[in-house]
Amino acid sequence: FRFKDSLAEDLRKADLVISHAGAGSCLETLEEGKPLIVVINEKLMNNHQLELAQQLHRDGHVLCCNCSTLVETLRSMDLSTLKPFPPGQPEKFALFLDKVVGFQ
Repeated sequence: FRFKDSLAEDLRKADLVISHAGAGSCLETLEEGKPLIVVINEKLMNNHQLELAQQLHRDGHVLCCNCSTLVETLRSMDLSTLKPFPPGQPEKFALFLDKVVGFQ
């Protein structure tokens, strides 16, 4: 998609998601419980996406490749090896923030 207000409905319907390694795209897909192949754009300078993709891959949540290895990744992938992404716990951050600013 070039631009779309929300991918929520598409994610719910998807059996597999192939995406760049933007934090929002990765987290939204993983929180929906969908298998994810992250395609790294190696041409980005100071590539923070690479760091995120590598960590999610090391943790077993995504498959990771680049444009030149995508086809081979699709051929050899075993989605059963992916680990579910743990749900977020925003209440922990709220409690931490309350302590920091002195509300507790």
